[in-house]
Amino acid sequence: MSAPHDSHHHDDHQSGAHLHAHLQGDAKHTHSFEGRKQRTLAWALGLTIFFAGVEVVAGFISNSLALISDAGHMVTDAAALGLALLAQIIARRPPSPRHSFGFGRAEALAAFVNGLLMLCVVSWICYEAVLRFSTPQDVHGEMVFVVASIGLAINLVVAWVLSKDQQSVNTRAALVHVMGDLLGSVAAIVAGVVIYFTGWMQIDPLLSVLVSLLILKSTFGVLRDSYHFLMEGVPHEIDYITVGNDVEQIDGVKSVHDLHVWDMSPGQPALIGHVEIEHLDHWPTVLRAIKKMLLAKHGIDHITLQPETATMAGLHQDDQTHGTLS
Repeated sequence: MSAPHDSHHHDDHQSGAHLHAHLQGDAKHTHSFEGRKQRTLAWALGLTIFFAGVEVVAGFISNSLALISDAGHMVTDAAALGLALLAQIIARRPPSPRHSFGFGRAEALAAFVNGLLMLCVVSWICYEAVLRFSTPQDVHGEMVFVVASIGLAINLVVAWVLSKDQQSVNTRAALVHVMGDLLGSVAAIVAGVVIYFTGWMQIDPLLSVLVSLLILKSTFGVLRDSYHFLMEGVPHEIDYITVGNDVEQIDGVKSVHDLHVWDMSPGQPALIGHVEIEHLDHWPTVLRAIKKMLLAKHGIDHITLQPETATMAGLHQDDQTHGTLS
């Protein structure tokens, strides 16, 4: 069993060395391009966090739930921008002796915690809104209108900055958040105008609930995706069954078992598994064919496979049946 295992690792080592050498050739260009994307995200993040703080302060001064909820929506935007920036920074950090898989899961962990915190914020806003429906409170409509209008302008600037980088999946996702926040700013503006001209105070809690629903929608999306990633789920864009069937269609492959597909970090799928073949001597050729197919058809380039003959596969199954380690 040791012979094929060693040859497999030797082949992987050569492939890894070749890939490293290939990437080194583009290092300067890649780092320069990543630097520009990080600066873009940093500018957008700074603007969003700054004005979210302004809206929170103005919301409490003007006693407007709509303004506070819009600030909460901007915080979700800031989280999306921050996570996109974090993902790009972490992607450049190499694995360490204590973190052999790298730090890609830090993004998902931060996203999950952020989602839980936003659920608390939404719950508080909705609770306050219910109280204000029955007992309306005075709101400074003019201040709400002015601050929300500035917030709308800030969101438009952030959207324009992000639109310059459409090659990054994380940046495009952050842009979707910002476009959603535009509705929150519009809702706060409407609340300010209605209060200023009509004095109808209930419009403020009514629209704050509307904005909270927008926050809730994006928050559930963040929680769902981050939970799926943390639980090492199969990437959404990859069909697990199809991957297994495609590997079994490779010449020389009899069957595949113990197949696992997951994301090592966002957008970096990995695959491990056991492949049963007729003859171990054919493994280098079969492995190259499998790797070529997985990269071209499924976008998977981090692959670890162990070859087995029918006899070896039978021993492995017996070990699993008796609860021993293979």
